[in-house]
Amino acid sequence: MKLLLTSAGIRNPSIENALVDLLGKPIAESTALIIPTAIYPFPGGSFGAWRAVAGQGPSPLVGLGWKSVGLLELTALPHIEDAAWVPTVREADALLAYGGDPMFLSTWMRRSGLAGLLPSLRPEAVYVGVSAGSIAATSTFVETYYDPPRGVDGALKTEEVVFSSPGGDVPRILATGQGTGLVDFAVIPHFEHPDHPDASTANAEKWAAHIPAPTYAIDDDTAIKVTGGVVDVVSEGQWKLFEP
Repeated sequence: MKLLLTSAGIRNPSIENALVDLLGKPIAESTALIIPTAIYPFPGGSFGAWRAVAGQGPSPLVGLGWKSVGLLELTALPHIEDAAWVPTVREADALLAYGGDPMFLSTWMRRSGLAGLLPSLRPEAVYVGVSAGSIAATSTFVETYYDPPRGVDGALKTEEVVFSSPGGDVPRILATGQGTGLVDFAVIPHFEHPDHPDASTANAEKWAAHIPAPTYAIDDDTAIKVTGGVVDVVSEGQWKLFEP
């Protein structure tokens, strides 16, 4: 399986070209499944999920001109027969994992059976991650919270770390989670974004210090392309690699 891990979707021509290269054919000839599950834990998550599915969200993903797009809701999968959804996943050219809470997403990837299915998908299939969708593709990740995450089964440990912000130092909870292990590095999205002070250079370094793997901090104009274990950074913005 190939991967394109982004911070905010297909935001520029370089990232779109990388997606087409991974697909091996035009987007208009490719089928996709959108996974909106990660957005539900946020206030207004149901509206965010609809916007993601309708292609009206802030992260360009569904509205790229796919041949067809289906909805894969992970929380529903444990309640239906595998025969109703597994063939659809196997036949899709791309899986589009939307953003939100990576701990919640990785939990439902395991509970639904998708995490176990991913390694057996066709080599030419492409996993496209957005923010939390990118984080959940890793083996071990860290996410910041004001309160400990609830309703998840992948939290390995939590600890309090003081992050810097424009309004002064802010104590945050760093929760270490278990992802799907599709890649052997970690991702910090929204690098140096004004609306995500946790991902400033100084704070990203604190994140990365708690991750036992190389960690890529990527901004919204950057993506990580993975083919056959080879990692390439595609960027029209800025990014930084933190070694463990």
